[in-house]
Amino acid sequence: MLSPLRHPTYRRLFLAQVTALTGTGLMTVALALLAFELAGDDAGMVLGTALALKMLAYVAIAPVVGGLAHLLPRKPLLVGLDLVRAASVLALPWIGEVWQLYLVIVVLNACSAGFTPTFQATIPDVLDEPDYTRALALSRLAYDLENLLSPLLAGLALLVVSFDALFVATTAGFLVSAAWVLGAAIPRPRPAERGRSVLANVGFGVRAYLATPRLRGVLALSLAVAAAGAMVIVNSVVLVRGELGLGESALALAMAFAGGGSMAAALALPRVIERVAERTLMLAGAVLLAAAMAAGALAAPGYPGLLALWFATGVGLALVQTPIGRVLRRSSRESDRPAFFAAQFASSHACWLVTYPLAGWLASVAGTGAAFAGLGALAAAGGAAAWALWPAGDASELEHVHAGGAHDHLHTHDDPHHAHAHADWEGPAPHAHPHRHAPLRHRHAFVIDLHHPSWPA
Repeated sequence: MLSPLRHPTYRRLFLAQVTALTGTGLMTVALALLAFELAGDDAGMVLGTALALKMLAYVAIAPVVGGLAHLLPRKPLLVGLDLVRAASVLALPWIGEVWQLYLVIVVLNACSAGFTPTFQATIPDVLDEPDYTRALALSRLAYDLENLLSPLLAGLALLVVSFDALFVATTAGFLVSAAWVLGAAIPRPRPAERGRSVLANVGFGVRAYLATPRLRGVLALSLAVAAAGAMVIVNSVVLVRGELGLGESALALAMAFAGGGSMAAALALPRVIERVAERTLMLAGAVLLAAAMAAGALAAPGYPGLLALWFATGVGLALVQTPIGRVLRRSSRESDRPAFFAAQFASSHACWLVTYPLAGWLASVAGTGAAFAGLGALAAAGGAAAWALWPAGDASELEHVHAGGAHDHLHTHDDPHHAHAHADWEGPAPHAHPHRHAPLRHRHAFVIDLHHPSWPA
């Protein structure tokens, strides 16, 4: 599990991730307290609106940054986004109006929408396949530990300081993250073959993502994750405090069981995934998510039953989410990965944008049993759609035909498709100039890119 940390570049990037996550977890607690200070009894509405703005920023901004990331130097981009995030958080203690809070939330999460997929797309360029799989599991563990430990750290800090100090700690987390990224030897990605048209680049990631059958399956599985995950995040407090009449410590333990299930699965996955295909594991995770939701709908769970359901849900979430990076890696060219990771980031958060309010509305209007049933049906529909959309015989190498034609794009000459003559004015490769392709039928590892705009039948 820890072998990727022997790689100095990945070790720095992982530490950057951990420090930024810790700061973000502290900020989540501080935001709730700031919302109460600004809005009093309307704090829930303010927080709900802030979360909606966060998701909208993710959905709108991630494809734009992902589509243009190949035109920008990766390290300065990551460091710059971390610095803007730090400055945005540092402004929060000085806020006196709710609209100012919303503005800072939009700026902060617009930066996160650019940082996270670009950061995720960098890791496959640093590690080989076995270590990359272990790195995905480490990343899953980091997210789960942040969910478990950050509220505890925030609670301890609030015993001795005001909540404004948590914003300062978050700023420090982003600054430390920027320092770790600055010290990492991030490899320069291969130049993308795409042109420099802004509109074409912005739309490329989403188009290419949706044109790839296995990634359409991943999107359907993301809906299953968002459905079950929203039930845990939104309605745990309703189940534990409201229906079971238990205290805050019981709520914390229930959330810990969900995180514990996710961590247990993440620890086992690096060994399992070498013997079981990603599609099989991820579909099994969706089945487990739907089954856990169905069990909650069939019989109102007591506290021990709820702990078991949340542990199973955590396992299902990790089975689906942890392998996604591997699937994206083999579905894209190295130079196009930021666009693919950004498309996944945006589309998965669009699913959460639907399921968050749905979970709260169902529980409020029809009760938690109906919420279990509705979100379980959504998880089952996502799993069934993924089974249909993601072919079972998902070969990486596909035979396909290229029609002849001429075009102009950035290219090298390390493949037979670009072995053409030059007139000595084009300059060293990679370079761009008008060139013609003869009709060609061949077989290779197939991904959607400039030369392969559609999936072969």
